[in-house]
Amino acid sequence: MNGTIKISDKVYYVGVNDRDTYLFESLWPLEKGVSYNSYLILDEKTALIDTVKETKMSEFFNKIRSLLNGKSLDYLIINHMEPDHSGSIPELLHEFPNIKIIGNKTTFQFLENLYKIHDNFQEIKDEDVLDLGQHKLKFYLTPMVHWPETMMTYDQTDKILFAGDAFGGFGTLDGGIFDDEVKIDFFEDEIRRYFSNIIAKYCPMVQKALNKLRDANIEIKIISSTHGPVWRKDPNRIITLYDKWSKYETEKGVVIAYGSMYGNTEEMADYIARKLAEEGIKEIKVMDVSKTHISHIINEIWRYKGLILGSCTYNQGLFPYMESLVQWLAHNNIKNHVLGIFGTYGWSGGGVSTLVKYNEQMKWPLVYQPVEARLSAKIEDFKKLDELAKAMAKEINS
Repeated sequence: MNGTIKISDKVYYVGVNDRDTYLFESLWPLEKGVSYNSYLILDEKTALIDTVKETKMSEFFNKIRSLLNGKSLDYLIINHMEPDHSGSIPELLHEFPNIKIIGNKTTFQFLENLYKIHDNFQEIKDEDVLDLGQHKLKFYLTPMVHWPETMMTYDQTDKILFAGDAFGGFGTLDGGIFDDEVKIDFFEDEIRRYFSNIIAKYCPMVQKALNKLRDANIEIKIISSTHGPVWRKDPNRIITLYDKWSKYETEKGVVIAYGSMYGNTEEMADYIARKLAEEGIKEIKVMDVSKTHISHIINEIWRYKGLILGSCTYNQGLFPYMESLVQWLAHNNIKNHVLGIFGTYGWSGGGVSTLVKYNEQMKWPLVYQPVEARLSAKIEDFKKLDELAKAMAKEINS
């Protein structure tokens, strides 16, 4: 069957792995790749749910042809139009010219603008149902999770939620595709990285989508996302995590992110970390913004309540890699964190004062006054860092 896998009696996984792409969306590192998940339903009518990136079409089409075994492909259901899931559509229409494209009004606007496709549209509205024979598919519009056209498809027969990008994450599916077949802690971390990097700005819309599913009172036995594992053992686990993350709920712990040119700001970061440990904080992440990609720093910040930012002064301003991080934080309106600030300067300031200015946008509570040392920390500066660490620990442990 060319690597196709049964999800249920008539539902098959026809997704592919991508170990070639280095940066997702040309931004986020894919050290362990990513999967593009697509699903084929073989009923009286056949339906393909989402496609894959255009660079992976050959393997994808081989799986579809093998399963169809000469049958026609009747429907293409598009839950999400981002090109990593829609890039194969033009070629799919060339191979199956009579296919009906199922989507909402906004889906078709994207199809026209991205691929100049104008025909064979069958528009659905919220909670419409498509009858395939044994399988009945119900559609739930979930706009801005995380594009305007996003929706979810619910198989009423097998209780499968085809969720689009929701509940998905980075990482290839190396043999196992189900949550009970893979190292789930790895995927949980990579799903949070995906969420915090890509979907985080739209937390209110995620909550709205989750509430829509709750209000619909549907039984969900399996969650099939367009990235990452298929959740058949414990789909409620990933729903609970999404609910937690989109409510900005955090864990006890502190991220210390710093930018240092010659080690003086780094020395202050390590000193704070030690003092936090002495205060009983066990989850401490010290991260150099020059060496650690912002994607991983964001993931840890999303997880833990405490954040301490440290920067040297660079050209009378903020260290550039640190500025990228705080720009992202300010833009995405993250809540439920507490903040500490420290840094160094030489003949003029600019690093610490710029961090303070960014926090005027972020509006995070400062646990202690910013600590700024000239060139390197002196005895009086370390005393202030002691107080900063104590104040942060008190907030975390409260």
